[in-house]
Amino acid sequence: MKNKSLFTALAAPLIAGLAFSVCATTASAAGKNSIVVGADTTFPPFETEVNGKVTGFDIDMIEAIAKAEGMTVEIKTMPFNGIIPSLQAGSVDAAVAGITIKKSRMQSVDFSDAYYKSGLSVLVMKDSKIKDFADLKGHVVATKKATSSVDYMTSHGIDPNYIKQFQDIDTAYQALETGGADAVVFDNPVNVNFKTAHPNVKVVGPLLTGEYYGIAISKKDPTLVKKINDGLAKIKKSGEYHQLFVKYFGGDVSGAVNGVEKPAAVAVSD
Repeated sequence: MKNKSLFTALAAPLIAGLAFSVCATTASAAGKNSIVVGADTTFPPFETEVNGKVTGFDIDMIEAIAKAEGMTVEIKTMPFNGIIPSLQAGSVDAAVAGITIKKSRMQSVDFSDAYYKSGLSVLVMKDSKIKDFADLKGHVVATKKATSSVDYMTSHGIDPNYIKQFQDIDTAYQALETGGADAVVFDNPVNVNFKTAHPNVKVVGPLLTGEYYGIAISKKDPTLVKKINDGLAKIKKSGEYHQLFVKYFGGDVSGAVNGVEKPAAVAVSD
């Protein structure tokens, strides 16, 4: 009896430990069915917030991808310049914000396959004498803080003192319309979206870059890259991806990426 009691006493903590381990593993596995996705809601039509509801091309896309892979999404809004640090810290699993796939960013986060082909363009007032990017030197140019447009301008001869960086692109557009800036350099689909609703502005010159957007993913969970890529492939095959272009771009599919464009192949340098 004594030996049996001793065995029971010794075994009980071990069994309890195993039970805790199983529960923890199950909880961890269950957690992978839900992902926290960071989003900057100042990037219409990709992300915006209307009456407290976050919506847009990227939001619908990541939710469709997650559904195709049996996952649910929790959207966590944040400024664009907080996205990479949040992914590095693991406070979000992935992020959508029209994020250009860049070599420098790939050192800090992983990227999905590319899902949108974009480029930078120059937006000015309709009566402006600025005809293209070459005319911007000596003029005040507005853009969104910490985006690829800043990198492009500083590496192509625009004095940083003439670049006004704002937390959101709407404020940059406001600076243009009120005379606080002579031009806006930003992602073409967003400039075109603004121009459509504001006939007092125009896009001038050719696209400045050819760049691709990808879903940024925390390096803390390497398996999530495959899941998101698999989901992206599924919604392309099902037609859901195309329907998002109909919904948000009036059927303009010039930015669609129909094949598989891997991040390493399309990443741009700073």
